[in-house]
Amino acid sequence: MAKDNFDVPYYDTFTAELQDALKGPNIKEVDLKWLRPRAESFAQQTKHGSHVWHSIQSSRLAAKTVYLGTEKIRLPITSPDQDKLIKGAPDELKKVLNWMKTLPFVKLTRQMGDNAEFNPTCTIYTCVKDPKNVRLPYMWGNLLFDPAKRPGPNITMIHIPEEHTTRQQILTMPEYNLNICLGSDYLGEEKKGFLRQAMWLADEKGMLGLHAGTKVVIARDARTNELKKYGVILFGMTATGKSTWSCHQLMMDNKRGEMTYVSQDDICFLKDDGSAYGSEANYYVKTDVVKDQQEAMWHALVDKSALLENVMVTADGTIEWLDESMCGNGRAVVRKDKLAVERDGKLLPIMAKTINLPSLDEMDGLIFAFITRRNTIMPFSQQLTPEQGALAYLFGESTLSFAANPLKAGESVRIVGTDDFIVGSRARKVNRFYDIAMKLNAKYPGKVRFMIYNTGGMGEIIETHEENGKTVKKMVRKTDRVPLDLMAAIQRGDLRGTNKYEKGVLGTMSIQEADGRTMPEWDVHHLYSQEQIDAYVKEIIAGRRAFLEEVSREGLRPEIIAAAERGFRSMGERRFTPATVPVGMSFAPSAPDPRIIVKNDEPVARPKKPGVWRWR
Repeated sequence: MAKDNFDVPYYDTFTAELQDALKGPNIKEVDLKWLRPRAESFAQQTKHGSHVWHSIQSSRLAAKTVYLGTEKIRLPITSPDQDKLIKGAPDELKKVLNWMKTLPFVKLTRQMGDNAEFNPTCTIYTCVKDPKNVRLPYMWGNLLFDPAKRPGPNITMIHIPEEHTTRQQILTMPEYNLNICLGSDYLGEEKKGFLRQAMWLADEKGMLGLHAGTKVVIARDARTNELKKYGVILFGMTATGKSTWSCHQLMMDNKRGEMTYVSQDDICFLKDDGSAYGSEANYYVKTDVVKDQQEAMWHALVDKSALLENVMVTADGTIEWLDESMCGNGRAVVRKDKLAVERDGKLLPIMAKTINLPSLDEMDGLIFAFITRRNTIMPFSQQLTPEQGALAYLFGESTLSFAANPLKAGESVRIVGTDDFIVGSRARKVNRFYDIAMKLNAKYPGKVRFMIYNTGGMGEIIETHEENGKTVKKMVRKTDRVPLDLMAAIQRGDLRGTNKYEKGVLGTMSIQEADGRTMPEWDVHHLYSQEQIDAYVKEIIAGRRAFLEEVSREGLRPEIIAAAERGFRSMGERRFTPATVPVGMSFAPSAPDPRIIVKNDEPVARPKKPGVWRWR
């Protein structure tokens, strides 16, 4: 990262001058009532009476997002393109100041959260030089609450979609509570811009911002036959199933009092007592929904209140939910009070009473569930110790699919907390999660559980070979995704206490029986030879070790590094020497971090010329 590119004195000057610019006569303060008819005038109406808009940009500009400020908030690794954006930021910010004084803007203020302690007041300034951009504040505004007299802090966003697409960029200034989106008309930039800043502010207040959904589940305990109340926090990368499983009823028996009540589907703020403040009033969801698989979401999507984006709609207003021929990222703002399931001919709302998850004092248990998508040896469910749960948060794993990216199919993706909106040090987040996990486990023994759910598949085989100097991947054996009814049974069984686990090939407790259902067809030893299993395990260890070294440079605590080393050994890792290094390995110098080497489960100083074995 080129530190000299940052011009902190100018950022101070810019934000000071911006305050006057935000009060100009060219800025009109509006509300949702004013915005609605203007936004709908640019929409296509569906047969359901809902409205659909289309954007030019249909995904976030993650690769063009940079953090401007002191070293505390900067990205640990930046690309050459991001370095250019950082270097050119002062000139771009001068343009923004000029535009804020001259172009037409609408101003909308909303509230995030609904509690007595942390309720960011969010104000957006959207340029409407192109009038159809009024849909952006209208749709975003429907995600949050009406402003109320509650403690802030205040967060500001400036959105200028009209900037040329060749100069697209997201300038995030966390220490100034400011986010600027230029050259994109994608609603996700508003949503994540405010939520990213809120997570940073929550961290600063001693909470922990999580990229996770929350729900309250009432389940009947198989041992005592009593109804018990559980909180569930669901982590997962974008589009891995947080919204789906936050809302899913898991085929539970509502006639016997069982029910799932959804609180949040995306971002929450975790506290030391196991409670979590919610953020949004409504949801921004993907629209590739099948009715019999995602019933509650379906009912919200077909309601006339749904605000649709980049969804295929025919000339007569028919919505083709699974047609992604024009855009693979159909989205919708849906009202939480429209999430419902049909039981005995009646629609039962599944909205929780509050967006906030209660503390463990008010519940019978809390489950931290990490959603991943892998297709080889990872079981559909793993039961973790608190220490392993902290490592699951650290590694935040998933895999690139063959359909999404054939060239990188099968490759691991690791994002701390599966949260690609972290501001500053990722290690700080892991340290905080570790502290909370250990404290909760100590204070509430037996009430806190940690799980990994694999919503991908098992048994996939991809061959790699060189062809004309290029790496080519071939799908040898494709695998289907875990059957939805099986995943529902797994989660249902964990809540009822009916599942059976045994130690598996990854050193964790692996699912053997799900709510009375055996799964011999998903036995990893039936899908692969021992040699193949060993190769996959070694590959996972190597990837995790490299990622551990990367994050450790940002201040990861020694006890977490030691826990990771224990995890590697529980997976069967053996240290290699130059005389015994197997084919496919290379000796590469590791980071100059004195805490990576661990002896007798305790970190010790690294030698002057360190090195570890890594898999290629």
